[in-house]
Amino acid sequence: MAEKMKLDIVTPYKKVVETEVEEVTASGKLGEFGVLPGHAPFLTSLSIGELTYKNNGVPVSMALNWGYFEIKDDKIIILVETAETSEQIDVERARAAQGRAEEALKKLTSEDKQFKIYEAALERAIIRMQVAGKAVRK
Repeated sequence: MAEKMKLDIVTPYKKVVETEVEEVTASGKLGEFGVLPGHAPFLTSLSIGELTYKNNGVPVSMALNWGYFEIKDDKIIILVETAETSEQIDVERARAAQGRAEEALKKLTSEDKQFKIYEAALERAIIRMQVAGKAVRK
């Protein structure tokens, strides 16, 4: 069995990550999951959430914004709208986005067309701050 997997994370704008990893944990539509070398092939959709991978024993956290995760033959390909490492996240910007989303949601009901948009914005802001906080604790 292989000891590492190849990991590629790609957004519509660029390849964000190309490395070898020992493990990956991600937030799927059906909940959090993890993969190790030798994992069975599968394809799943990702929700807004955190992705963590270990590269030479060092954990790296990223905030992801919707996408797809595929593993086959110890090669992981992740296609997402956005992907940011903890160091790339502007905490103040995320905090401001959270405030705007919370204010908008107070004025809307779940039947309003904009409700899901602001709900996703709030979720993104919270995940971004959570991931950014991990850079501070290192």
